[in-house]
Amino acid sequence: MRQRAIRNLANLDTAHARITRILDAATGGKNNFRADREAVNRYDVAAAVTTAAARAVQGYLCRAVRHLAAEGVDQFMIVGSGVPSGLPPGGQLHDIARDTPRTSCARVVYIESDPMVLANAQATIEPITDLVRVVEGDIRQIDEILDDRVVRTFADWNRPMAWVVVSTHSLSDDEQARYVVKRLRQSVPERSFLAILQTTFDGIPPELLPAINDLLAMTLPGHAVRSRDRVEALLDGLDLLEPGLVWVPEWRPDGDDPHCADQPGTSGNYGAVARLP
Repeated sequence: MRQRAIRNLANLDTAHARITRILDAATGGKNNFRADREAVNRYDVAAAVTTAAARAVQGYLCRAVRHLAAEGVDQFMIVGSGVPSGLPPGGQLHDIARDTPRTSCARVVYIESDPMVLANAQATIEPITDLVRVVEGDIRQIDEILDDRVVRTFADWNRPMAWVVVSTHSLSDDEQARYVVKRLRQSVPERSFLAILQTTFDGIPPELLPAINDLLAMTLPGHAVRSRDRVEALLDGLDLLEPGLVWVPEWRPDGDDPHCADQPGTSGNYGAVARLP
């Protein structure tokens, strides 16, 4: 484990912002660097939107995991969440997955590509629980993820599981994104689920678009932004849970997340949960 952590840290790039660390910085977490905090604050006009959107994303992920756990799902593969440190104690996604009597022993695999996220999660989460694993993986290499030894052996592939794919923004090509969905549909057990998150500019006020475009171009080149019709195309043929594909604050709101409630489009993200295969 020590050698793995050293290898991850050797690949760490502190000079450039990463989306998982930006989300962490925007929500008050500690797993970020100066470049990530500067990305949040680079433009005053966009900073408030960035922070609200990050909180809306976290709220959606928590509600989606909580709902699936309530449905009895006790195996989660969470890809590209950044394992946010800004969530309250006991409120991380793996805690929420175990917060029902039926899923008190739920198993969670975090799949991350950022070296800082990997090193921190492996050092702070894995040693204190046998129910969580953190593995290196990039959604763009979905075949390698599906063949990963921990992914194959830590979960029971004869029972339903949930894949929570947060990092669709790294799938810049729609054909590549469709391939990821196709592979998951082919590979997962029956009665499994797929939750996705996708960045969009559909609801951003026009006056803010130049600043946000500049922010993404300078800090996150290659970050994929999709319109609603492109996201719908990725989900074509899937059985979506109610309320379907919506702004993340609108996905089964519980009243505890006021962020973006009045203007859900400013969350800048769509979310949906689908049954697989």
